[in-house]
Order: sequence, then C-alpha cells, then structure tokens
Amino acid sequence: MKRLIAAMVILSLLFLPARAVEPHKLVALTFDDGPSGRFTRELLDGLRQRNVKATFLLCGYRMQQYPALTRQIHEAGHEIGLHGYSHKAMDQMCLREILREIDDTMALLPAGCQVRIMRPPGGQCNALTQSAAKSRQLSLVCWSVDPRDWACHDAAAIQQQVLCQVRSGDVILLHDMTDSSVEAALAIVDKLSAQGFCFVTVSELAAYCGVTLEPGQIYWRFNG
Repeated sequence: MKRLIAAMVILSLLFLPARAVEPHKLVALTFDDGPSGRFTRELLDGLRQRNVKATFLLCGYRMQQYPALTRQIHEAGHEIGLHGYSHKAMDQMCLREILREIDDTMALLPAGCQVRIMRPPGGQCNALTQSAAKSRQLSLVCWSVDPRDWACHDAAAIQQQVLCQVRSGDVILLHDMTDSSVEAALAIVDKLSAQGFCFVTVSELAAYCGVTLEPGQIYWRFNG
C-alpha cells in the first residue's frame, strides 16, 4: 500500500504545471560628467571588486584632462558614451556646433574604443541633436531613474531614491563627481545584487531586451 501511495504522489507531481523561472532583473548604471580624478578611480575600484560593468558618459574637456583615466575606464571593460565636449546645452546649438561637440569628444577616445551612444547634457535634445547623432551613428540614451545625486550629498538618501524606484530594464543616472555619489553607487550595487538584479552596460541591456539601438533615436529605458 505504501508503495502504491508513493507511486501516486510521484505521478501527481509529473502533471503539475512547471514553475515559471523568473528572468534576470537587469539594470544599467550610468555615470555622467567624468572622468573626475579620484572619484572615478574609487568608483572603478569598487565596481571591479564587485565584478560590475557600467556605462560612462564622458565629457571631452575632462577626457582631455584625464586621458589615462579615460583609458582605464575603457580597459576595465566599461562602456563609454559621449556627453559632449563642453557640457553645454546642445538644444541651444546649431547643427555645426553640435557636430563639433561630438567630433571633438570622439577624437579623444582611447585607441580601439568604439562608441554607440550619446547623452546630451541634461538630456536636452531636439531635432538637430537627433540629426547630428544620426550622422555620427550614435543613439541617444537618457535615463529612467534619477536620484539627483548632483544636488544631494547624502549617500543614504541617494541610495533610497534609487531603491524605491528601480525596475528591471531601467537606466539609472548617477555621477562620479562626489564622495556621496560614489558611496551611494556602490551601496546601490550591493543592495540590488542582493535582490537578484544584474548590472549590464546600456548596449548590453538593449540587446538583452531585444532592442536594436538606432542612430538618432532617443531611449529612456528598456523593457526588462
């Protein structure tokens, strides 16, 4: 009788619906306005220790100031995108000025570094910005989570702003400009990793979500 009951239990299990496996929760960390000296170095060390890759949207004038650090970002396997040369608002520029911002920044890229994305300063763009980006085969990537870490120097508050908003497919905007931002960024990695999130670059996030980044198109987040 016991054997019969055991056999019936096994058979019943075979006909239960398979449990759905939750896909990885994917997000992209992005850092604007660098490179920024020791702040970027500390951030890179923290990301390396956690085996996390991020996307750095770099300003040309800072790349010129920190060429070795720019190379270090690239050699560490992080994605580099453009953030203009001067960090001036592109939506206030003519087409020629926007193209110069792009070209002057691209001229400072490390050897072998190919860029696919650009983030206009402040996320401000118009038809001319899109046209300039398209002509240089760049997609425009903004963000879907912004804790305004440039205005807040409380690492715990920055962290909380991200944790209460983030969903799979989000593009998180941060900066590597202050101690509080770097501290918050690494704490966010630790907290979200513990919740099952995986960190990828913007281009990887798009690919995982089945999105082909089109030159000149604007993206805020991806369906994770």
